[in-house]
Amino acid sequence: MDTRMHVRIVPMNSDHLDEVAELERICFSTPWSRNMLAEELDNMLSAFLVALDDNGRVAGYAGVQVILDEGYITNIAVRPDCRRQGVAGKLLQVFLDFAQANHLSFLTLEVRASNYDAIALYGSRGFRSMGRRKNYYEHPREDAIIMTREFTDGTASTESYTASSDLRS
Repeated sequence: MDTRMHVRIVPMNSDHLDEVAELERICFSTPWSRNMLAEELDNMLSAFLVALDDNGRVAGYAGVQVILDEGYITNIAVRPDCRRQGVAGKLLQVFLDFAQANHLSFLTLEVRASNYDAIALYGSRGFRSMGRRKNYYEHPREDAIIMTREFTDGTASTESYTASSDLRS
């Protein structure tokens, strides 16, 4: 039986802010506010995607910042009733495809040390543990695992990219 959920990945816009802000409150102990999320829509170095379910509701979302040839995944969150159905993997795959197409050197992120499902997902996509940030998270206090996926095809560019080039339009 296929447990993967059908979602449509689209660039986040202001119509999604209320649902994404609610998802932040559900998923994270120190959530980004609606205003912080709105500011990211105007940040030319950032791109945020939403995964919409068949009813047009936000099932998940993800954000990335691109600086020169480096990608920093800032957020990935999935509605509790949509977890373990491939939503996070689909969002992550868009960023991986973007990174390779734009010759980024790497994508990196932090994940709670106890978030075994997320660590397994990132590991399955070629991310490797590169270190720890002690007491990075609060409520509860916990270390972050730094995970990075390097792209070593030798084609990394030193040009400056704006995340809007492919992900925001």
